[in-house]
Amino acid sequence: MVPVRLTGPRLAIREFHHTPGDIDALYAVFGDPVATRHLPFGPYDRESCADQVAQYLEEALRDERTVYRLAVTLRADGTDSADPADGGAPIGSAALTLGEHRSAVLGYALRPDTWGHGYAGEITGLLCDLAFGTLGVHRLAARVDVDNTASSRVLTRAGFQLEGRIRHDLHLRDTWYDSFQYSLPADEWAGAGTGAGQRAGG
Repeated sequence: MVPVRLTGPRLAIREFHHTPGDIDALYAVFGDPVATRHLPFGPYDRESCADQVAQYLEEALRDERTVYRLAVTLRADGTDSADPADGGAPIGSAALTLGEHRSAVLGYALRPDTWGHGYAGEITGLLCDLAFGTLGVHRLAARVDVDNTASSRVLTRAGFQLEGRIRHDLHLRDTWYDSFQYSLPADEWAGAGTGAGQRAGG
């Protein structure tokens, strides 16, 4: 496995580690009902978060890796280091899932106390750089709960376009939810090599 390490102006994105610190950090996101309100699953307990981290590591070790589930941390002291220790425990997660025809699906989740600082936009820019650059993706897609206006703004500012509304896309907690589908092809990505994530708010 070649570990993924991405750095933006304020954030570092790295592989998860199966350590108590990383598990607790994921639990602070995936175990929080506010953080998971717009995600396609309900709050997890800590044991489930430990299982998730183990699954992320298994996915990372596959010969042909198709899933990138990564830890988002704050960069330490504004240095250029991409060391996994940057910022200590993760404040969230970022994901790319590769599909057919050089496509991929993008996603992220952040701890609620970090919302409103533009981190989601920076994550989106870094994932776009990884997808369109290193991984050779041609088309990125993202699905967003129709009530998640903050993420819709993040995607729009990053250059994604709304393709439409998918009705009854998710069944969770005895309720059907609609999603918005967004997409961005490589030839419309204006941020290659520019750290464009810093321009997108979140």
